[in-house]
Amino acid sequence: MPDHPAGAGQDGIRAAIGAAAARFAFSATPRLDAELLMAHAMGIERSALLLGHDGPVPAGFAALVDRRAGQEPIAYITGSRGFWTLDLAVGPGALVPRADSETLIEAALARFAAAAPATILDLGTGPGTLLFALLDEWRDARGIGVDRSAAALGWARRNAAPFGTRAAFVQGDWATAVTGSFDLVVCNPPYIGLDEALSPEVVEYEPGEALFAGVDGLADYRRLAPVLRRLVAPGGAAIVEIGWTQADAVGDLLRAQGFAVDLRRDLGGRPRVLIAA
Repeated sequence: MPDHPAGAGQDGIRAAIGAAAARFAFSATPRLDAELLMAHAMGIERSALLLGHDGPVPAGFAALVDRRAGQEPIAYITGSRGFWTLDLAVGPGALVPRADSETLIEAALARFAAAAPATILDLGTGPGTLLFALLDEWRDARGIGVDRSAAALGWARRNAAPFGTRAAFVQGDWATAVTGSFDLVVCNPPYIGLDEALSPEVVEYEPGEALFAGVDGLADYRRLAPVLRRLVAPGGAAIVEIGWTQADAVGDLLRAQGFAVDLRRDLGGRPRVLIAA
């Protein structure tokens, strides 16, 4: 005889998810957050949970809910975040990959549709978000990820296993860490002004050095623009993510270095990426 009537486990899981979601009013996706935590606690994919996976509510679920109620990022709690075609390991010390950054991947694929780049440089690679998404698309390409943070590079190296010797990493400042030139240089630099308001789940958990860039959010672009001129190979391109209000200011910095600049918008229609070639 079963320990509980058919469907009782599902009812308990659904109730626990609903109660958890009610505690996540600060989140734009409270139900999704609760489902991801439940799937993580059960050791299954969220898709299996949605298909009606049965069983008791895991004992560890409550502790996960408490962490999220403190506005800790879901990715830090579960240890991974989906980006493009990949599930990336991520945690404290690394910027959590954002869906808006997929605009940069789309722009790169369009820019190199006729011929894939052989060499890629990812400046401020974090957990390898942009670099690995591109290497997964272009299987003959090789790339280098640069970051000042040893913690961030630790996550990048964890994510590098599927790419073997095609990915390498350098700890240092992007102005001095590498020499030579690359077919494609990508970068999602810090671009938030010091006075801009951020949610506690961002400002209290994610690394400030990956977020803030001076009073106006442009400090790193001012340093990057002349460096990009040196790093981009003839016929190549630099593709950078921007804050949605920064297209004109960053575009002017790139044009001052002799680049022609094109803009790409994210799914919300906001300026998100500049292509400099």
